[in-house]
Amino acid sequence: MAETSGHRPLFATQAARGRTAYKLFASSMLVTICLVLIYRVTHAPEAGESGRWAWLGMLAAELWFSFYWILTQSVRWNPVYRTTFKDRLSQLDEAELPCVDLFVCTADPVAEPPEMVISTVLSLMAYDYPSEKLSVYLSDDSGSELTFYATCEAAQFAKRWLPFCRRHRVEPRSPAAYFAGSAGASDDKEHSDMKNLFKEMESRIHAVSILGKVPKEQKIIHNGFSEWTSEMTSKNHQPIVQILIDSREETSVDIDGTVLPTLVYMAREKRPQHHHNFKAGAMNALLRVSSVISNSPIILNVDCDMYSNNSQSIRDALCFVMDEQQGHDVAFVQFPQCYENTTKNDIYANAFKVINYVELSGLDGLGGPLYIGSGCFHRRNALCGTKYSTEYKEDWKRRTKMENKETASILEDRAKSLATCIYEFNTEWGKEMGLKYGCAVEDVITGLTIQCRGWRSVYFNPERKGFLGASPTTLLQTLVQHKRWSEGNLQITLSKYCPLFYGHGKLKVGHRMAYCIYGLWAANSIPTLFYLTIPSLFLLKGVSLFPEASSPWFVPFAYIAVAKNAYSLVESLVSGDTLVGWWNIQRMWMLKRTTSYLFATIDNMLAMVGASKATFVITAKVAEDDDSAKRYEQEVMEFGTTASAGVMFVIIGTTALINLACLVVGLHRAVSDRAFGGLLIQNVVCGLVAALNLPIYEAMFLRKDKGRMSSSTVFASAGLSVLACVLPVL
Repeated sequence: MAETSGHRPLFATQAARGRTAYKLFASSMLVTICLVLIYRVTHAPEAGESGRWAWLGMLAAELWFSFYWILTQSVRWNPVYRTTFKDRLSQLDEAELPCVDLFVCTADPVAEPPEMVISTVLSLMAYDYPSEKLSVYLSDDSGSELTFYATCEAAQFAKRWLPFCRRHRVEPRSPAAYFAGSAGASDDKEHSDMKNLFKEMESRIHAVSILGKVPKEQKIIHNGFSEWTSEMTSKNHQPIVQILIDSREETSVDIDGTVLPTLVYMAREKRPQHHHNFKAGAMNALLRVSSVISNSPIILNVDCDMYSNNSQSIRDALCFVMDEQQGHDVAFVQFPQCYENTTKNDIYANAFKVINYVELSGLDGLGGPLYIGSGCFHRRNALCGTKYSTEYKEDWKRRTKMENKETASILEDRAKSLATCIYEFNTEWGKEMGLKYGCAVEDVITGLTIQCRGWRSVYFNPERKGFLGASPTTLLQTLVQHKRWSEGNLQITLSKYCPLFYGHGKLKVGHRMAYCIYGLWAANSIPTLFYLTIPSLFLLKGVSLFPEASSPWFVPFAYIAVAKNAYSLVESLVSGDTLVGWWNIQRMWMLKRTTSYLFATIDNMLAMVGASKATFVITAKVAEDDDSAKRYEQEVMEFGTTASAGVMFVIIGTTALINLACLVVGLHRAVSDRAFGGLLIQNVVCGLVAALNLPIYEAMFLRKDKGRMSSSTVFASAGLSVLACVLPVL
């Protein structure tokens, strides 16, 4: 990026290499796909011939896969990568830097333990940024006194932790992550003392969590505990706003005498008769509450399990929004969601390395990434509904940080009135202001509407990751999480906010196509399930659904299979996955498409006729038990005996057994007849599906641990697979 008129850009953009070679490859794939479809149309069995309906079903599935593949090309056509120049930003007077509000959301002290939440809070408080310009807000949607107690403890610990981080340039600045890693290992007395202080605080918080309530003698640490009464529940309580650290007060300093960041605890009002709109409702309450306390022009929101792993992230984000020539229309800067607890070979495919390295960079080249709910720096005005215009200009020098003379108690009372159940009635909150309501993926639809108001977004994936979190550690947790994501994304696609139409005239065609990649995740379920079962069942009957190996039409099918998977493997390896990790990703795509995406599709269909309502399931952030955690570390798939997993695991088991049985019969017939050609592709497809399902067979028949598939699931799967194999194929 050239410097013009004395302007020194704060960031640079570089296009990905090798795009010409990729475009040639994609063009060859498109031609081959057309040949496959031509074959399907011209060689369909006549009416009354065996396999006609299956052939037509294969044509429909292949048409869908072809359409979906074309959508995926949008993010691979022109990815871009960003670099920031923080040294140029640092040349500004510190007084010119904007204030920043940092939002942390939690909703369940069991699924999201308070000791984990406050380590995230402390990591944000310790950013390498003028502390008097930082305000940290913790939204506790459960209204738990356990979380409030932990936040009070964190406020005291911060007085020692923040100076320690500054003196030793600590990374990461989550105390739990720092002391758990090798970076925290030191014989230095100060390190040892700080670690002991943290462990003592963590032990106190854990003891209170085990007890389930805060003892009376410990409630004296803050008068805010008077807000909690015996009648309160997580779904029925008044609004609570407590300013635990007020940076305006002379006493709000650390042990070095440096001002501490403002720290605010908020629990918005919950009443059974009022729908609370899940995380979107919490974020909108945070927007309003923060507006009367700090009202900073920049907002960061993170999930409670996504701690700051890079103390420079605020400065990185500001390089994009404060650039004089290219930052005026940037609404948000999205960092990738990265996880510290994924296994070496990513057994449940939760690392999303291809999405992070390729797809989001591709979206950035089209106009900006999706807002993915965590690790995102927002321009407050854009998030609150302001439309972009060329006349818009942010006044970074304006004063925003708690400059009124009102006391903390007065500010708390004003803020509480903005966090009630009825405040949003007859307002634009959840519609044109803040995060949108009525969708399980409120982040994605909110980002889409912001971009359609004329703003753009930026994706930044630094070498040292900005945020690290905890991914699901069991198969069920992973499938449930993907059901929620895919259900919400499909809901957007089926609504008036469908990117293809809603973004018409506002977003580039490629940008709208890229949104549909995720919006149509769930729609892949039925074609995939068809492809995984029907060719195998017809192999059992000896009916061919593909060209013979000696036919010229065999070549397009072979080319697509080999070229697509070879490219997928290379892309995965370049993104940082291992060879085994890539294989695990293929397995998980198969499992998610036949379970999570299938149920997401069904739920959307039911919702359209009014037979289902949106729900929000919190993914547990800790391992279920020690044995489960050990199996996860050993990369052994967890099937457990959880009742809620029953139907999903039955589908997985049934599909696996159908392919195993059909493969055995198909190979036996081929050997007996000494002829593989006619059914070669079906044998190969069936064999690959069976190979992907090896951990499933092991869990059904060989394992003895508690993570094996339950006997009831095995019997149900066996019964359904036998039924499928013996029924006549029409």
